[in-house]
Amino acid sequence: MRRIPERKVDIGPDATITLEAYADTIVPGEKRWPGDRAIAGVSAGGGAVASGALDLLRWDATGIHDGLEDLADRVNDHARAYADKAGLTLDPAVPPFVSLDYDERVRLVQALTAPGHPEKDFWVLLSLFCNMAFDSAAHLHTAEALAEGHPGLTAMGITQPDADGLWRFQDFGYGRQLADPHPDTTPTGSPA
Repeated sequence: MRRIPERKVDIGPDATITLEAYADTIVPGEKRWPGDRAIAGVSAGGGAVASGALDLLRWDATGIHDGLEDLADRVNDHARAYADKAGLTLDPAVPPFVSLDYDERVRLVQALTAPGHPEKDFWVLLSLFCNMAFDSAAHLHTAEALAEGHPGLTAMGITQPDADGLWRFQDFGYGRQLADPHPDTTPTGSPA
């Protein structure tokens, strides 16, 4: 299968860790190492970050790739304001959003994605892409993602393709075959 040429945007370390923390808030996973500040570690197994959320966000096919630094700055500004209002002390060693504990991150993301928030569209879109990395591996070829043990596809029970790279299912979704294949269907399953 020929892959579409892609361009991935480079982002700085503060934007990277901030967007990782955002992605982990959307689909949490386990820490990558004991001192991991981006991943809160509230779930077992890999979450959005381990599923490649940053690769998907940085991919030019998303259309948000060029605005990632700005989104990271914006969520950090919101985290600063949230912390001030809640009387929280932020750790200056990491970006403000990363400094929030998981529950505070969740509350902030809920506020940003709530109906009526003036920037809701940005945060919903960012959240959808983080979720997409986990539940569809849109930035990867499905067979390759499965071969590498993609956390989301594995968690959903997506099976490996047959040896020829095609998926065939022994059981019908409704417990029975609903229709016969069209007589002109090729052996690969394509219509003639």
